[in-house]
Amino acid sequence: MPPDVTVVGLVQMSCGTDPAANLEKAVARVEDAAGRGAQVVCLQELFRSQYFCQREETETFELAEPIPGPSTEALGRVARARDVVVVASLFERRAEGVFHNTAVLLDRDGSIGGLYRKMHIPDDPLYYEKYYFAPGDVGFRSFETAVGRVGALICWDQWFPEAARLTALHGAEILVYPTAIGWHPGEKAEHGAAQYSAWEIMQRSHAIANGVFVAAVNRVGREGGLEFWGGSFVCDPFGRVLARAGHEREEILVVECDRRLIGETRRQWPFLRDRRIDAYGGLLKRYLD
Repeated sequence: MPPDVTVVGLVQMSCGTDPAANLEKAVARVEDAAGRGAQVVCLQELFRSQYFCQREETETFELAEPIPGPSTEALGRVARARDVVVVASLFERRAEGVFHNTAVLLDRDGSIGGLYRKMHIPDDPLYYEKYYFAPGDVGFRSFETAVGRVGALICWDQWFPEAARLTALHGAEILVYPTAIGWHPGEKAEHGAAQYSAWEIMQRSHAIANGVFVAAVNRVGREGGLEFWGGSFVCDPFGRVLARAGHEREEILVVECDRRLIGETRRQWPFLRDRRIDAYGGLLKRYLD
């Protein structure tokens, strides 16, 4: 494989009620993706459990774990054994009463290469995340790996161009978005196609605006009141979809991302060069009257 090519693996899977079984399944899928040539493997948001934010229940906090902890140890072992980078979203127990939705990067030697704590926390019907997660406090960042610079953002972050921009400005070449998004069954017939289309278009626009690859990995299947729509995909810096998973079944995508295309794209469309950084002060305001 040319040194400028990063092979990205996305694990789109359904989740059961047993966290240990979900972790075992995820480890097996990472091994599968690595066996097919993936160098960076990304798991979906909160893969160790079903999506618990559909309800506000104090006992759910027992699902949280420290970082480092059992999941990072298990994923670190497979990262080391398979010589692969793993990006995993975990329910982090930082301290008693302080919990985060955290993406952790396990490097190829199994060590923790960095973490990102979800910044944008939704509070919508069946997405009551503000009850569980404190907003992130480590800022937007990217992580140097042997196969390129990877920036991790999480689900609701994917709707905010500022998050993608700042992560790209930190040098990220590939933005990965662990995700848990789906349809309210009562809305699917009327709004489902438009909702999925908006979700994909938004992330493809991040790729175009920043001249980076974008990889979004979603869960699939029915959990409680949500039907997760899958549709995991990878797109290039022109926003072209290189591979896309289906809506109804588990899949592993393995996609080659030629990072030389980043330089070619940015030379043709020099958006970063032409930004008027002297004129954007209003972005620090909630709203401009």
